[in-house]
Amino acid sequence: MNLPPLPPVGGETSGRSIVDVLGEQHRELIKLTDRLTDPGQDDPRVASVLVATLSRHLSAEEQYLYPAIRAVVPGGDAIAERELAEDRELLTLMGDLERTGESGPVAAAVRRHVQADADELFPLLEQMVPAEDMIRLGNRVETAEEAAPTRPHPRTPSTPPWNKVVDPALGVVDKIRDMITARTTYMRDLK
Repeated sequence: MNLPPLPPVGGETSGRSIVDVLGEQHRELIKLTDRLTDPGQDDPRVASVLVATLSRHLSAEEQYLYPAIRAVVPGGDAIAERELAEDRELLTLMGDLERTGESGPVAAAVRRHVQADADELFPLLEQMVPAEDMIRLGNRVETAEEAAPTRPHPRTPSTPPWNKVVDPALGVVDKIRDMITARTTYMRDLK
């Protein structure tokens, strides 16, 4: 991978690999979808948190995971394009969830997304990308996620360099809207 170096801490690059970071996010997304589809669930904030968490997650994947797949995996362009198309569909479904409250399609799409990454993308990366680069990617994903939008924007650019410019700008706007409306956007804020 052609990534600019990060300053080493203690002689080695520190942090978690991209697979660890995204895997943890996937577990959180599954918990949220389970909670959202639970018949006894009556907290409207769960849908808002799922949409915000998934929006941040997809933005970070589009900025770093898919470009890494394109760069190192034979046939990576086709894999990345397929995943981007599924992400667009998922962003549209999230918009539908916010408008209608219909959670079934989003929950199914989230489960498909998580399974595809775990079964196909993560093993490919682990085979083809050196451990230090995996950690660098993980660090970048964590940074990108914090600057990412908290609402779905299916018509914005989904590939670098433009998504690395547009997503943080939309993230600022979304976070201001969230603050004004007192919208819950993190799982830790659900009691």
